[in-house]
Amino acid sequence: MTDLSFKDSIAGTSLDVRLLLYTWANISCGQLLSHQEPFNNPHFNLSSPTTFLIHGYRPTGSPPVWLHTFVEFLLKRRDMNVIVVDWNRGATSVNYWKVVKNTRKVAANLTELIQKMKDNGAKLSSIHMIGVSLGAHISGFTGANFNGEIDRITALDPAGPEFNGKDPSERLDPTDAKFVEALHTDMDALGYRNLLGHIDYYANGGADQPGCPKSIFSGSQYFKCDHQRSVFLYMSSVNGSCPITAYPCESYTDFLDGKCMDCGMFKSAGCPVFGYDVVHWREQLVELNQTRTYFQTNEASPFCKFGYKVDIVTWNQKLHWGYLTIKLHNGKEETQVELNHKSLKFERYVETSVLAQFDRDIQPVKEITLKFCPAKGLRPRKKLRVLLIRLTPLQNNLRPLCRYDLLLEKNTDVTFRPIPCEDSNF
Repeated sequence: MTDLSFKDSIAGTSLDVRLLLYTWANISCGQLLSHQEPFNNPHFNLSSPTTFLIHGYRPTGSPPVWLHTFVEFLLKRRDMNVIVVDWNRGATSVNYWKVVKNTRKVAANLTELIQKMKDNGAKLSSIHMIGVSLGAHISGFTGANFNGEIDRITALDPAGPEFNGKDPSERLDPTDAKFVEALHTDMDALGYRNLLGHIDYYANGGADQPGCPKSIFSGSQYFKCDHQRSVFLYMSSVNGSCPITAYPCESYTDFLDGKCMDCGMFKSAGCPVFGYDVVHWREQLVELNQTRTYFQTNEASPFCKFGYKVDIVTWNQKLHWGYLTIKLHNGKEETQVELNHKSLKFERYVETSVLAQFDRDIQPVKEITLKFCPAKGLRPRKKLRVLLIRLTPLQNNLRPLCRYDLLLEKNTDVTFRPIPCEDSNF
């Protein structure tokens, strides 16, 4: 791929689109496709599926660090043509608004190529476009030129500046392909905030990603870490080693409160899996039109977390507010989560529910440790009397874990062995 520098960004670059073809036969080294005679390349098989990989704004001019790994993951999944759309000349500039204008020109270039592919026997239903940031909208513009007949568009943290609030014709939208998915990881800065696809994923709420710097003194990572995380999350889904469940929900708060664990709308299929393999839910998602989903991740690969729906019934006479820390043990290792996104309300004989997401799967769970931290107030309650705590695993079809009659004292660990849950309603 074209390798430029910050000097080029300051000077500005004129658009030049290069198409780099990768296949099983040349997985480690892309071959430049001719715009005039692209089919002269013996490795370009029009009967195979074709995936376009389109980068976004490149303010420093360097090639994306994730490029070759992404290509390798795609080609390990199936035999296909992977075309990296190198528009680094045109994407490298300190003038972001000039780069935005170039997105239409890149889309026109890709439209010309895809039309040639179609004229020579390729099917639009075999084309998948993966666009990062501005590349997401380039995918949308290209798809719109074919009246939404392209099979699939994947938008990885679609660019927000200059696109937020725009008419659908001026950005990516669900009509641009037969199936459109969008992942949001930096919606409060460089990414797009609202729904764009048949399914929209909001990782960790869609804004701040775990492990990313919180201070501007961290350098360039402060600006790009959240935005770039979308690529690494999707690459993980292509790799398939650690599937992530996406939960349809109206808000991130409702998701954290455990209100969105029921995916009955998908019937026997259950909740959709985020990313590359979401195609198994595709037909229902298209019927639903636009589905907002949430999930949490770890700060590094493997990104998948393991969730439990936690239900608690207390029997204190007076109302209690506070936070819980839950630790799971299997005899050899342990994992812990702090439920502190908000103060939990504990009312006598009223079930309190919350979602607990652990960084790894600990099985079998032999011991559970709880700690209650009262919320600050005029008269914080120091003891929480638990009538029932039930942890229901959200993966692996495992049985719920229960414990009855516990006394949790302020900031004190209480460890117990869980037992099978009784069929009781409170």
